[in-house]
Amino acid sequence: MTRLELVVGPPAHGGHCVSRVDGRVVFVRHALPGERVVAVVTEQRRGYWRADAVEVLDPSPERVTPPCPYAGPGRCGGCDLQHASAPAQLAWKTAVVRDQLARLAGLPDHPVTVDAVGGGLLHWRSRTRYAVSELGVAGLLAHRSARVVPLDECLIARDSSVVLERSWPPSSSVEAVVSSGGDTAVLVDGSPVEGPPVVRERAVGREWTVEPGGFWQVHPQAPDTLAGTVVELLSPRRDEYAWDLYGGAGLFAAALGCRVTVVEASARGVAAARRNLPGVDVVHAPVERAVLRLSTPDIVVLDPPRAGAGRVVVEGIVAAGPRAVAYVACDPATFARDVGTFRAAGWRLAELRAYDIYPMTHHLECVGLLTPAGAGPGAPRPR
Repeated sequence: MTRLELVVGPPAHGGHCVSRVDGRVVFVRHALPGERVVAVVTEQRRGYWRADAVEVLDPSPERVTPPCPYAGPGRCGGCDLQHASAPAQLAWKTAVVRDQLARLAGLPDHPVTVDAVGGGLLHWRSRTRYAVSELGVAGLLAHRSARVVPLDECLIARDSSVVLERSWPPSSSVEAVVSSGGDTAVLVDGSPVEGPPVVRERAVGREWTVEPGGFWQVHPQAPDTLAGTVVELLSPRRDEYAWDLYGGAGLFAAALGCRVTVVEASARGVAAARRNLPGVDVVHAPVERAVLRLSTPDIVVLDPPRAGAGRVVVEGIVAAGPRAVAYVACDPATFARDVGTFRAAGWRLAELRAYDIYPMTHHLECVGLLTPAGAGPGAPRPR
């Protein structure tokens, strides 16, 4: 087992910090920037190593004792930042977004601040998937491993007792859903086994019904935060026409207050959108195809999965000529890559908001306003 003594460098996307030892890049987990630590190498690749900090020789003033007893090297892989104070977590994520924009979008000086959304660091996650061992014991996986770590409680889940206090089919996966509308459901290997066929969620001043296995934001503050930001950045007019791409159940379509076409490839998402928004046009198709066929929009909401939108979708949006795009992103790397594609097509990142809707983890959400380079920030088209 290779042990290293090193000084920890800046945070990088993925929940680790970047260090160098004898010219070799080492990605170090469970450390904070500026700390001097002893790290154990967990993986060796040709271009880099991965390591866990197992002893902190010079701790950062932002280091705290993790509230969860399962956090730390070799234990549960679910949380990356329990050893960081709340301000340090925001600073960490801010640094990561800045780095991704500089490296992938060519924007080294774009202002970025990651803001908290309220509700604290614990007991926020409304949808939690657990792994089950060969003995039927539920837990979470160790980092980059198939090893199940048994837990008594998951501190970021809204209620982990519905899963962790029972036995389950060996080697299965179990998901617990605790909705903002007060419903609880359990799925085993993706199939509902307990609870109602749809769960109630509350957002943008109304109630929604979503299948337990369907997509909904996991932080209770996220839907209103993200939808409010999208509306603020786009400033939609009632006489405008919008695309809501990767629209899911239609959260953003409901918030815009104008005529909208929702595009969603998932049959479950399409069913949810049609059930919740009966008067809205919902297109069941891959976004890559839909952007080539829909009527010209005034504005676009783009909320792709973690893989991002990609060149085909971005170029389709640019060709359609909207006045503005609100890009909602759960991955800063693919967001920055797509921003780079917009910029290459003559667009600019006019404004950026970022939110820590995944406390204790390295994940975050960005909302960017993109406009044609010659236009004002989201200015309405003349009529």
